Amino acid sequence: MARVLPSSLTPHICILPSPDLEELLQSYSLPSLPHILQSFSPLPQVTTRTTALTTVPHTSFALRFSDLVEIEVASREDEEQRATRAIDWIGERISKRCAKWVDDFEKMHDRDLTRTPWWDELRRCAEGDHIPSRDEGWNHPMSIILAVSTTAPNPLQAITALHSRTLDFPSWVDTTHLVYTLIIHPKNSPLSDEEAGALFNAVKKQYGLHAYLLSLELPSPAPAPVPVPALVPRLPPSTGLNGSVDSVRPELKTAQTVALNTMRMSEQDIQQTARFTREFVTMSLIPWMEKCVVDWNEAYSSSRRLPSRLFSSTRRLFGTSPSPSQTPVHSSSPTSSMPTRSHTYNTSQSSVASSTLPSPPSQQRRLAEFATILGDYKLAFGVWESLRKDGKGGSDILPLLIAPSPAVQLHVSHALNNIHPSSMELPSHAQLRALLYAVRWESTIPSSDFLSSVLEGERWLVLAAGNAEEPPAALLLAHAALLSVRKNARRRAALWYFFAANRLEKCGIKPLTMYFLRRAHELSISRPDRLLSPSFWMSENKQPSDFKGFDTVMSGIQHPLGRLLYTTGDIPGAVRCFLGLLRWSSASSSPLAQLSTPTVDSTKDPSNSDKVFLEDFQVAVSHLKSVSGDQASLEDLKLPIRFALPSQTHIRLARDSVDGEQSDWETREEIWSSFWKPRGKERLERSGKAAVGEAFWVDITLRNPLDTGVTLANPTVIVESSSGDVAWVRENVAFETMGEIVLDANELRTISVAVKSSKSASLTVTGLAYDFLGLLPTVESLARRGRRLQQTPQQRQTVVYAPDVFLKLDVEEASQELVAAFVNDGQLVLAEGECKRMTLWMSNAGSRNIGEVWVVAGPEDQIWIEPLDRGSVPTTNKTWRTWQSDNKIVSPTPYSIPLSEKLVATQSTEVTIVLHAGRKGKQDLSLLFVYREEEGSPFHCTRVTRSYEVVQYFQISTTSHPSHSRDHSFSLSLDLVNVSSSSHVQISQVTTISASWSCSPLTELLSKPLHPSQSARISFGATSAGDCTSLNAVSAFVSRKLGNVLNGQVIEPDSPPPLELVCGHVSQTFTYDPFVTHFVTNARRIAVSRMLAQSHPRIPASSYPSIFPLYNPLSVDFVIFWEIASEQRSGHILVSDIVLGAKHAALREAIEEVESAGVKRIMYAETQREKTETLQAIRDSEWNAEMNPIVVNVKDGLVIEHDFSQGVYKAPVEFTIRSHSLSHPSRFILRLDACQHSPSSTLLPASYCGRMAFRGLLQPLQSTSVQAQMCVTRPGTYALSGWRLETEVGEPDMEDGSWQVRHRYEQRAPVDDKTSIVVSDLSQP
Repeated sequence: MARVLPSSLTPHICILPSPDLEELLQSYSLPSLPHILQSFSPLPQVTTRTTALTTVPHTSFALRFSDLVEIEVASREDEEQRATRAIDWIGERISKRCAKWVDDFEKMHDRDLTRTPWWDELRRCAEGDHIPSRDEGWNHPMSIILAVSTTAPNPLQAITALHSRTLDFPSWVDTTHLVYTLIIHPKNSPLSDEEAGALFNAVKKQYGLHAYLLSLELPSPAPAPVPVPALVPRLPPSTGLNGSVDSVRPELKTAQTVALNTMRMSEQDIQQTARFTREFVTMSLIPWMEKCVVDWNEAYSSSRRLPSRLFSSTRRLFGTSPSPSQTPVHSSSPTSSMPTRSHTYNTSQSSVASSTLPSPPSQQRRLAEFATILGDYKLAFGVWESLRKDGKGGSDILPLLIAPSPAVQLHVSHALNNIHPSSMELPSHAQLRALLYAVRWESTIPSSDFLSSVLEGERWLVLAAGNAEEPPAALLLAHAALLSVRKNARRRAALWYFFAANRLEKCGIKPLTMYFLRRAHELSISRPDRLLSPSFWMSENKQPSDFKGFDTVMSGIQHPLGRLLYTTGDIPGAVRCFLGLLRWSSASSSPLAQLSTPTVDSTKDPSNSDKVFLEDFQVAVSHLKSVSGDQASLEDLKLPIRFALPSQTHIRLARDSVDGEQSDWETREEIWSSFWKPRGKERLERSGKAAVGEAFWVDITLRNPLDTGVTLANPTVIVESSSGDVAWVRENVAFETMGEIVLDANELRTISVAVKSSKSASLTVTGLAYDFLGLLPTVESLARRGRRLQQTPQQRQTVVYAPDVFLKLDVEEASQELVAAFVNDGQLVLAEGECKRMTLWMSNAGSRNIGEVWVVAGPEDQIWIEPLDRGSVPTTNKTWRTWQSDNKIVSPTPYSIPLSEKLVATQSTEVTIVLHAGRKGKQDLSLLFVYREEEGSPFHCTRVTRSYEVVQYFQISTTSHPSHSRDHSFSLSLDLVNVSSSSHVQISQVTTISASWSCSPLTELLSKPLHPSQSARISFGATSAGDCTSLNAVSAFVSRKLGNVLNGQVIEPDSPPPLELVCGHVSQTFTYDPFVTHFVTNARRIAVSRMLAQSHPRIPASSYPSIFPLYNPLSVDFVIFWEIASEQRSGHILVSDIVLGAKHAALREAIEEVESAGVKRIMYAETQREKTETLQAIRDSEWNAEMNPIVVNVKDGLVIEHDFSQGVYKAPVEFTIRSHSLSHPSRFILRLDACQHSPSSTLLPASYCGRMAFRGLLQPLQSTSVQAQMCVTRPGTYALSGWRLETEVGEPDMEDGSWQVRHRYEQRAPVDDKTSIVVSDLSQP
């Protein structure tokens, strides 16, 4: 069974009626003959035959009837001009009807499944093109019917005149057609039926058997109208051709303007006309076409045979021109005897020009077209494929004939590329040709195949639209969008709807533009059918209901829609649209936004988009208010963006400090809670309460999310009270209303709104109210989302949150309130380490007494509260020798402020606070004062902040190295440089603190102050204190605790062993202050805490006191006391970065145990990574340090005189070998080898003699000397190198007394070693 071809691919029949026939039809109110016959198309159940004589049934066989004169005139019009008129005509038809179409179509429920009326209109207009084209032969006349009536004075003469008429076609119109004679014999004809029959026989005898006698009743009056199918619209004739008056008959032009959907014919006449139409097709047209196909196929087949191609190639190569019989002309075809005009050019053209006139379609193409119409698809496919390979077309028809496959897309792409390359601007005829191709493909290919993933036909329509900006191209995009919706490709459909609307807007077709924009908006906000994993929403901290659509394109869709609504008079709709644009301000620089607002160059200034949106909104709202007045309804408008940040909104009381970070105050409150928890159950009123009649402030952080400035008018807060309703709040609570706030683009600002209550109440701050741009009243909620609930399995599986949290404040009568402030609050600049006394004033501003006051400082703040009787306790010259330390990293604790008596109402007192400036830079001293009336009463708090700056006065560095002296194990150097600009600083004392080393000064302090840029060096000698018990106890404690950490065991809250610290002093005159010990301990705690946080980030800071000690027994701390007498300033600086003595990997066993244990499989890679980092940090820590404890010193600088005339001299060489280990014994072997001398050295190599190896055992901190001999054969300077020391470190205190090696080391003389002895010859003068 043959496929149903589109009407544009059906036979085109031209009719030439005689004047008497036209008058006859007009007299009976009948349309023209082409319109009458068109009403009987298509014919059902028509059968054709292929070249293989196979019958092909056609369920529908369509015909196209046209007036011959109209076709002749239209074919002479320039194709580009006619295409331009066609596009304008289509746009005009769409524009006139689209408003009604949109109204009716939007009322449908299944809009996505219904064919749109504008697409049907576009398809009918495209298929109504019946003018012959140079590109294809479908519109070339296939048959010409010469029609006369028997009412003519001489019918035979009229027929003869029609047959002798010259066809006025251009030369490129194919003249191969069937000539058919139709004689209409009405009932009232002057000729009888016998005479009409005789006339019919004469015509058949003279002009052939292709003739028909149609007898009609044509009753009068005319019968009732009979509905007939609507005719396809056709392009009206041009009003002029090349400047001359149009030659189309007036009655034809009139007929084009009347829509004919009815026809006044009797039932008998309808049957007779239908019989004629079928007989014309089945008895004349189809047989004639089949004969043409057979003849042309024979010629085509013969031209494709090998000998014919070979002979043609031979003639082409040797210059012989082919014979005329081989030219593809239609001389063998059954053509008519009607005369034709060879061309339509005027006589002024030369013969040379006439020889280059375009030729009609080739016989091969006509063969393909005829075979396609007849249903001989096998033959048609072969011919079309041959034409395609020869570059003569066919790619547009092949998709209609072959099965769906990827090759179909290649044919489509090739067909469209031949019409318009993508790099060229589309001319009108190319746009019309692409439209016709797209319509044929969409209407012929089944929808299931057209929309399949193999073909993706909707993309063909987009390719056919190209870059044209005319209504047909826009409707192609719109239909592609509709097909994409049916495929559930919603975002692609939204994009194409937007492009269609953008092009229609330029054409001025507003109803369809708005409809397409609304469809694009609906599709963009529609939710995808594919559901995301619940883990996605959890990771993004969003709810599935938060989906707002494809936000990247929303601004580009809504902005042109809002402007169209405004221009069409829908002001409320425009206001809502412009207001909704602010939600997508972050996507305003998207490509769609740039396309929708051509006047704004978003690529250069993206902020202009938000500015344009706001300006349009202001204009629309102002217009709405000016038109509607006070009746303008704005209550239902909700601002889609937020300016307030509820998470950064808080209430500030009059006594609260406005300085300091909130996190710092929360830290201090946590310190107090931890301190007081074991001492009592009294709670701390953290948030405080406001006093009646006292103003408090709601600090609201505003952030402008737009890229342009906005104005918020009359901002204030909304407060609810548990004591009454809105009327009570309005009467008893006073609010501050600010004027206007102008927020710049993306500005972040905090505003404070004052609130004062005249009665006691519990207030809740629920929202922020303001007028957006001074036009739109807006209320934003200040509620914070509640915490996530995870108590039940259902709550853990589904995201559930607690109720929203609002800011609440209790207002009560002022009963207990402490006011604290520093007496001197000017600019404070301190030197590093300075101890500054400051006076603090405290006053009871409440009605109840205050009997207890505490002050809470930060973890790194160093303060001291001086007692009330400090004046009676004189400072002493006491010096430290030993210092008992609990060795705990104690968390900071609050300080109790001594009060001589309770502070009654309005009473005040002063307290002296000593501040130690330990950190460089600008910082704040934030103090939290906690107070209460008496024991058992709840605590209240207030805050005080003091800003200060600490500048560096000293640049301090320390060095240490093994000592060459037998009196000291190590030598220490402390270098000081005065880096101040003008201060003369006196170093009054330097104190060393260590648990294992006793440091004695090797130099004295400078008696004079250090001037700017002046430096000083102080040297110390370190000697072991002798008792290693504390060292072993602390090392064992740390090893056990870190082993528990590595094994994942619970850390018990026990304390490290205490230490007795040994202090050494270098002093000029030093006065002891009681707070020095406190500050030194605090400074050590802060330094150790910083170091642990940096080196062990995976260990919680709360576990530090249970794992690490405050002092490493091998460490040495320096405390440098300084003073500036001229400025009455003094202070001290702690330097703690020296560790002396050898260590022996105390954690080696614990680390090896963890590494050798079986590795547990862990679900999360992060957990395994954390364990690996913890292990590596412990391996690299100071508690696992390892080094060679043995140091070799060679006695250097000897000058020996010897008389070499008496023989060789044996010079003594003394090696001192010292162990710097405090806990482990060591064995050593000293080997002497002269071959180890460096060849690059300028010194003479040492030649040892006698004993070459020395063995020994050294206990901790023990040293020994080895005497070796060197043979000197001639005078000179000899290098004391060439030795190698092998060391074994043993385990201490083995029970069986055996030796167990812990470490092995080997060391040689350094390459750059300069130790030497000088031997001179006495025998030489």
